[in-house]
Amino acid sequence: MSRDAGRQASNVSRRKYLVGTAAVGTAGLAGCSGGSGDGDGGSEDGSNTVESGSSGPSTVTAEGSSTVYPISNKGSSYWNSNSPASDGEYWGANDESSVPGWDQLDTDMNIADYFASLYGFEPSGERSNPPFATRVALSHSGTGCEAVRDGLVDIGNSSGPITAELDISEEQRDENYVDHVVGRDGQPVFVSQAIYDAGVDQLTGDQIRGIYQGDITNWSEVGGPDQEIFVVGRAEGSGTDTSFRLNMLGDADAPMDVDTRLGQNQQVQQVLQDNDNAIGYMALAFSGSGIQAIAIDFEGTVFQPDPDAENTIFDSEYPLNRDLHMYTRINEETPDGTDMREAAFLNMFLTEFGQQVFVEDVNYITLPTSDIEAERAKLPDQA
Repeated sequence: MSRDAGRQASNVSRRKYLVGTAAVGTAGLAGCSGGSGDGDGGSEDGSNTVESGSSGPSTVTAEGSSTVYPISNKGSSYWNSNSPASDGEYWGANDESSVPGWDQLDTDMNIADYFASLYGFEPSGERSNPPFATRVALSHSGTGCEAVRDGLVDIGNSSGPITAELDISEEQRDENYVDHVVGRDGQPVFVSQAIYDAGVDQLTGDQIRGIYQGDITNWSEVGGPDQEIFVVGRAEGSGTDTSFRLNMLGDADAPMDVDTRLGQNQQVQQVLQDNDNAIGYMALAFSGSGIQAIAIDFEGTVFQPDPDAENTIFDSEYPLNRDLHMYTRINEETPDGTDMREAAFLNMFLTEFGQQVFVEDVNYITLPTSDIEAERAKLPDQA
């Protein structure tokens, strides 16, 4: 295809940058099937939304970003398993040394039973039978934001701000949505292993902008081999693309000169692995063998992919650092923007336990305690 087209967590683990790909499925759905969760038959405050013809609360549905998907999908899998506290594979070994924050939960209930009970739902006490099911679909940030806007899902997953994805103002955002930030991503820039081995292990911000705007077309122009650069971008409507344009090019609609655009992080990863002359950007969770994250020099400060370096891509000062969002919709049934089902599910991510298991363990950056508390304050009061 031709070219035609602050906040680092103070408690972020400084473990070594993982080269193994996070275990994420390519399937679009996780968990049990259910209704849209659009509020049919719910109470006035939306606290126990019930599907038509059903005796229980409706399935919580989510859709959107492939970047947020590893977090949301793993959480959904844990929720739908409703494993008992004695199950060490899910809960850890039931002591403080296994999973940070486990001891704070102080429960012998099943996992979904526990979090649902905080918002008034009756626990089932049965594995694989949560008080209500959750379902996560894989698409794009723009699609997820549109889906929550149109009432097709309860939660819109996005790795870009909804203001950019839907082209709305901050005032419109605040009037219509609640922005639940569940983690952060350093968004590295990757090159093919052959290019990295040939000496391109660091670029400046200006050089990357030059590559993505068509001013630099050969690796020899940036200290690499005499080889044409194969430039990989994410699909328009992707939050990763929106964030990259905002943070690297200065505008969410900035023009780009790329050889191919791909819809998901997994696809970018595969293309970089299959080519020996490529460059691309994607989420931290999708690093893997055959590609290398490079250091980037922004105006004299070099940000390294090594978390033990003085300045790293895990730092809040890194210009490509971004929030990972789960948006809910404000409407007549949920004037506060988040009903009790959604709150129970979201609250699971906003604990020390959830940050460890669903954020850090899939290679993203955990929120500092102050930010966790601020995000929890957006949820309705617990029962």
